[in-house]
Amino acid sequence: MIAYLEDVKKSPVLARVVPFVVFLVLTSAQGWFGEAGRYWIYLAKTLVGAWLLWELRGVLTEMKWAISAEAVVVGILVCVIWVGLDPYYPGQDQLLYKLGLGKNPAENPPKDWNPFVQFAGGTALAWFFVAVRILGSSLVVPPLEEVFYRSFLYRYLISPEFERIPLSQRHLTSLGITCLIFAFTHQQWLAGILCGIAYQWLVWRKGRLGDAMTAHAITNFLLGVWIVARDDWKFW
Repeated sequence: MIAYLEDVKKSPVLARVVPFVVFLVLTSAQGWFGEAGRYWIYLAKTLVGAWLLWELRGVLTEMKWAISAEAVVVGILVCVIWVGLDPYYPGQDQLLYKLGLGKNPAENPPKDWNPFVQFAGGTALAWFFVAVRILGSSLVVPPLEEVFYRSFLYRYLISPEFERIPLSQRHLTSLGITCLIFAFTHQQWLAGILCGIAYQWLVWRKGRLGDAMTAHAITNFLLGVWIVARDDWKFW
């Protein structure tokens, strides 16, 4: 693995794609080891994702946190949109079913990611996994996803020589494709589209990735607080 990582560091494409793909594979593996396994795999993928980002930090030169008023506003606004829009449109599984592309989710509804149910109420283990989820979604997911979507994929769709493309360059076709792909990796696909547009706008406006990373972190942190405080686990 270490030897392979050295090869990854030599490729601008692999350095931005491999952490995301590894994270995605581990996400798909969350259901392979029973209900309790979902929580332990989430912990594992968070640690692996953090390790990969740390090892590749010298290659991912655009992966630098930045704070701005716009980033704070966008981060809060996206969280409000994510929660507020939810009752007014079908989720991804419902949409695919209506389009004849999936099974009826009502026949086999997904089980909420709720450690308080899985680990018997307010136990230390349940709170541990809540902390893991909030920290992972706030500190690991934002740089990992923003590097892949807003830095790599958006610019690669403009040109395979993506490193030559300024982060501030506007390209509506690339924006649309990137936002659609980003959206349909989430159950809340419509909010995902708006979220992708908002984060990309930050990258355009600032000419750097860090503000989008910060906005993404704020969104995910506030969403985690909402989920736990309001017992609204469907967002996880």
